[in-house]
Amino acid sequence: MAQTIESPCIGVCKLKSGLCTGCGRNMDEISRWSSMKRPEKMSTLKRAEQRRKKLAR
Repeated sequence: MAQTIESPCIGVCKLKSGLCTGCGRNMDEISRWSSMKRPEKMSTLKRAEQRRKKLAR
């Protein structure tokens, strides 16, 4: 298992309703990403994936 979890940022960086349409994270998650521990990053990635699915509809 990889020790480092890479940022989900894909360089789109466009906000819609407080969420990035590229990665699905909110501003708080984006700004805190580098200081998050692995479990929090994993949770954030799961939430972001669900949000991206909703934004795509």
